[in-house]
Amino acid sequence: MRISSQHLWYLIVSGFLLPWIPIPNSGYLEVSASISPISANTWINNQSSLNDFILLGFSDRPWLETPLFVIFLVAYLFALFGNISIILVSRLDPQFDSPMYFFVSNLSLLDLCYTTSTVPQMLVNLRGPEKTISYGGCVAQLYIFLALGSTECILLAIMAFDRYAAICKPLHYPVIMNQRRCIHMAVGTWLSGFANSLVQSTLTVVAPRCGQRVMDHFFCEVPALLKLACIDTHVNEAELSVLGALLLLVPLTLILGTYMFIAQAVMRIHSAESRWKAFNTCASHLLVVSLFYFTAISMYVQPPSSYSHDRGKIMALFYGIVTPTLNPFIYTLRNKDVKAALRRALTKEFGVKTR
Repeated sequence: MRISSQHLWYLIVSGFLLPWIPIPNSGYLEVSASISPISANTWINNQSSLNDFILLGFSDRPWLETPLFVIFLVAYLFALFGNISIILVSRLDPQFDSPMYFFVSNLSLLDLCYTTSTVPQMLVNLRGPEKTISYGGCVAQLYIFLALGSTECILLAIMAFDRYAAICKPLHYPVIMNQRRCIHMAVGTWLSGFANSLVQSTLTVVAPRCGQRVMDHFFCEVPALLKLACIDTHVNEAELSVLGALLLLVPLTLILGTYMFIAQAVMRIHSAESRWKAFNTCASHLLVVSLFYFTAISMYVQPPSSYSHDRGKIMALFYGIVTPTLNPFIYTLRNKDVKAALRRALTKEFGVKTR
């Protein structure tokens, strides 16, 4: 695409003075002064970039980008190690062939995909000169991220039910949580999450943006995309808030109700060791639930227009990176049996000797 000297002068000045630059046949291109280190020429010279989204991320604080790159990279590696370890142990060690670890391995697979859908793109944007993502990549990221988050909401409720059946109905537990039923519940959970994402992502993507494509975020997410809309989004926000409330508050209510029955059953256990084991397992799950639901509810139940960009970034970082990284260590890797099983699996499959 050829650019006249006048347009070139506009592009140079835009990074410092002008919030909007008129470009012939392409509407208005928004350029934020906070991303002046990034060359506007790069975005315009590339014909395909006119359909890309620009992710500001932390461009307004460039001194943060290198430390954040290191932190996110380390967190991502820990998330990969922790979640892959749990999947490996659950698959290779017969001792963990139980409904609880079947659902834990599903959670690990989910968290593995959850971080992979956003973190690599974030790392590229933090280190590269361009802060862009293609339109197709943005839509795919939005759909996958929403689908995995929705699936986790339901999966955590199913895991609470599994603990209820194990503690409150121990004699009937093998019948209630038989292998066939566990598989059906897991498949239903994944399908429900992806179906919900199809609805929410469609409602978000169809909102007209009138050429606006600069997001003050570091990945494509519902609140950030809705803020680009050039129409009144109150109806969209209301629909998404209702869906978010159903998907978040209903499972959370079921989890809390389930744990009320579990608490009553645990208090009736006479053996201190058995009581502590039951409490330890439930406490781990409750901590995982708290980390996920607290941040997700703060983002998706209330309208996107009601909170600041910085708060949205912090919350997204928490449930997008911190929670998937901590989950395996909270839930199982601090368990001595799991660590011993991991050592056995490494020795058996790869010949790695560990102490």
